[in-house]
Amino acid sequence: MIIFPAIDLKDGQCVRLKLGDMDQATIFNDDPGAQARAFQDQGFEWLHVVDLNGAFAGKAENTAAVESIIKNTTNPIQLGGGIRDMAGIEHWLDKGISRVILGTVAVRDPDLVKAACKAHPGKIAVGIDAKGGKVAVEGWAETSELTAIDLAKQFEDAGVSAIIFTDIDRDGILKGLNIPSTLELANAVSIPVIASGGLASIDDVKRLIEPDCTILEGAITGRALYDGRLDPAEALALIAAAQKGTN
Repeated sequence: MIIFPAIDLKDGQCVRLKLGDMDQATIFNDDPGAQARAFQDQGFEWLHVVDLNGAFAGKAENTAAVESIIKNTTNPIQLGGGIRDMAGIEHWLDKGISRVILGTVAVRDPDLVKAACKAHPGKIAVGIDAKGGKVAVEGWAETSELTAIDLAKQFEDAGVSAIIFTDIDRDGILKGLNIPSTLELANAVSIPVIASGGLASIDDVKRLIEPDCTILEGAITGRALYDGRLDPAEALALIAAAQKGTN
């Protein structure tokens, strides 16, 4: 069970959105590199980074901020937001990103996802963001007719390293993870699933280490870390203890 601290980038700053609304952004740090270093110092072993401006624009918009993050941490980084072609994928992998997250393009051009997985084994994740059970694209601005499970099954044998499943209806409002929907997806495909959207407190972490959640690769947390509702040391100790108990 990996806890992925999130750095969401808007106009070069670390922010958290409420329900995916760019007009409801709270700035938590104006130095993304320092934030990445802080998360590493707290003991986290991965980092989840999203270029929010890029997700809406369809191209990288926070390049300098992402490069600062890469420079300031030795942790592996997964990056999403506005990466829509092979050139963009290869640009970030060459820069040192460990895993590129493809979201909108997974709906618009699934063949690109499959080609990227073939060209870069283990380096491609798919971001599936659901609103009311349907997949949302273009920075959550549009909703498709696809369900999350329908989309995930398209990549069952493609070599996707992980699916990041976000419940937009819970994102940034600290209402708790949508465990039932996340587990339904995880049980429907063989691809590892990462839960995202709503992780609010240590109670969510306790839920994640229960036996039925061992199928999940991990969970992403943002606002709860930034505003102090989730203590990093307590969360990581809980997971370490649980993993020790299962070994």
